[in-house]
Amino acid sequence: MQEKQDKIEEIEHDDEIEDVGTPLVSWEAWERPPNDRSRNWYIIASVIGAALLVYCVITANYLFAVIVLMMGVILLMNGLKRPKRVEVHVTDMGIVFGNTYNDFKDIKEFAIVYEPPIVKTLYVDFNSVLRPMISIPLEGVDPNAVREALLPYAFENLEREEETLTDILRRLYKM
Repeated sequence: MQEKQDKIEEIEHDDEIEDVGTPLVSWEAWERPPNDRSRNWYIIASVIGAALLVYCVITANYLFAVIVLMMGVILLMNGLKRPKRVEVHVTDMGIVFGNTYNDFKDIKEFAIVYEPPIVKTLYVDFNSVLRPMISIPLEGVDPNAVREALLPYAFENLEREEETLTDILRRLYKM
């Protein structure tokens, strides 16, 4: 147990070792939700993509054609690469998600959306408008323990009661 705690207290960033504090709550989650797409999903996506490309050529909208092609390549690459399980730690100095450390001074607020069995997510929003909000799955961890660990260090947004539109679309369309 002590070995794991020592390992958590330091995280490597490009040959630098950074102290990330003492872990308060730890769990393991997917880096992104795994999607088991069927053959039909790929066929339907290909038909929609081809129809959009035909529309782009007919209307001479070549920029949109490039965007459709880029989206297709990104979806294909994401489908071929399996997501990994990463460790998540709430420490007394910040939040570690995989190899990314987020200091509490950079965190604007957090929200926990918990509607089991489908939605169990911790949302972390940052002070900088250039950093997007991150969603961290709460798999196998008590959301109340995570909330209690975060409350002394960050503001809780009680108004967020539903998952983001992006997460809803990602889940529904298996993206």
